[in-house]
Amino acid sequence: MPSVKLAPSLLSADFADIAGQIKMVEAAGANALHLDSMDGRFVPNFTWGPKIVADLRKLTTLPFDCHLMIVEPEKYVDAFREAGADIITFHYEATPHAHRLLQHLRKIGARAGIGINPQTPTAMLVDLIEECDQILVMSVNPGFGGQAFIERALVKLREVRALVAARNPDCDIEVDGGIGTTNIERAVEAGATMLIAGSSVFGAADPPAAMREMRRRIDSVVK
Repeated sequence: MPSVKLAPSLLSADFADIAGQIKMVEAAGANALHLDSMDGRFVPNFTWGPKIVADLRKLTTLPFDCHLMIVEPEKYVDAFREAGADIITFHYEATPHAHRLLQHLRKIGARAGIGINPQTPTAMLVDLIEECDQILVMSVNPGFGGQAFIERALVKLREVRALVAARNPDCDIEVDGGIGTTNIERAVEAGATMLIAGSSVFGAADPPAAMREMRRRIDSVVK
């Protein structure tokens, strides 16, 4: 797998043809699939739970990067893992026991991820960094696709990169929200190693061509 990965977000896909959509981005070079689970409490939107993840798991062998935008994620991570999640990311803001939950995710065989919202400083990760396999910097307010990229996220990516380099160099740095051809190079330069792209892929006139252009831009930065 390349050092910088591109993961289309299925939140923006057409679920009337979800098998076709997955095959399309898989053929176009997706390194993983990003699945957003929302509970209507942590964020003002609903999406899918473990049942849908399990059904989608039958359609591809690509890694599933499950992003839990739900309160009390500790109650549900086992079900998502059993459904086929390879990476499970919960939000720092959603549980008072992040350290324990990161350890539990590793125990059940998932890559352990933690995400921070735009208003959460990266300093909140200092006491958790060694327990993380992936850190997610939200570059929009979570809950809906198609939002504009928050430029401050680039500063946070650089801060996370410094923390990872010093104390956990194998940890991936993920950025999610508003990623497309206008900013993907800057996100990689700032430290992102996993880029989530939703509407910029599935909303494009030619999604495979959009993915190829994003990969070209990534590769122009990663020498």
